[in-house]
Amino acid sequence: MKKAIISVALGMILMVNGAFVNAPVASEHPAELEGKIKISGAFALYPLAVKWGDEFKKLHPKVSFDIQGGGAGKGMVDVLAGNVDLGMVSREITKEEAGKGALGFAVCKDAVVATMNANNPYLSKIYETGITRQQFYEIWMGRSITTWGQLLKNGSKEKISVYTRSDAAGAADSWAKYIGGATKKQDDLEGIGIFGDPGLAQAIASDKLGIGYNNVGYAYDFTTKKPISGIAIVPIDLNENGKLDPEENFYSNADKLNMAVLSGKYPSPPARNLYFVSKGEVTDPVLKEFLKWVLTDGQKYVAESGFVVLPKQTLEEQVAKIK
Repeated sequence: MKKAIISVALGMILMVNGAFVNAPVASEHPAELEGKIKISGAFALYPLAVKWGDEFKKLHPKVSFDIQGGGAGKGMVDVLAGNVDLGMVSREITKEEAGKGALGFAVCKDAVVATMNANNPYLSKIYETGITRQQFYEIWMGRSITTWGQLLKNGSKEKISVYTRSDAAGAADSWAKYIGGATKKQDDLEGIGIFGDPGLAQAIASDKLGIGYNNVGYAYDFTTKKPISGIAIVPIDLNENGKLDPEENFYSNADKLNMAVLSGKYPSPPARNLYFVSKGEVTDPVLKEFLKWVLTDGQKYVAESGFVVLPKQTLEEQVAKIK
């Protein structure tokens, strides 16, 4: 009898031990994210997107990124065609694009600024008077101002070399809407067409009499916070009183300009939100986590990268779009 009892007891122990051996053991950590995120589009958002990609990869080493510039137009075309997971777009999304499935997530804010050559002989005079929105209009659209003499009323016959973007660009669209009104678009801007933000910045730096426009990220060096070598920022005479008042002069460094954008002193447009755009609702778990991180913890990299953080309520509204 004792042997039988011992045998039964032993069997129960083995069964119990076996159950523990074969039972699934709960992981102390959730499954590690793994996958690849492809992004293309606006030069304006490109530097920050790269920073976000690098920092997110430190947290999730098995997630890789393929991030390419090329302009806001390319970003929108690529994402709607399914060639990338996210398009970078530096303008508002149109009704037509939304109808095709474009879903925008505002991730930060920046601005477009007029730029000129740092060695322009009329630079000091322009920083006395500023340039009004109407004068910008006459340079890029009305074309009634074609010389520096006409602009500054000093008799100079030297031509203004006017530059614009040749690629579909949010910066061009924002600049057109600022100087010409809400109905104006990139195609309404005249000038020598240059591809890309870096290309336009280089063209201005190489032309003593040139004038153009750039996203803040390509007009300023965010290590020094100063305008990049060879470029000066064209100040706007906001109250159109014929002189650049102290409160209108916030262009000496990127931090001052961004504070002006944040406070609303610098007009919008050409200040604007920057977007990541998906095609339809985001379903991929890796992409979901990346977008959530960008809109929460990832925001700590926005200001240090030279961009403006969006209001908390706006960011919460973007997170709510991620179902």
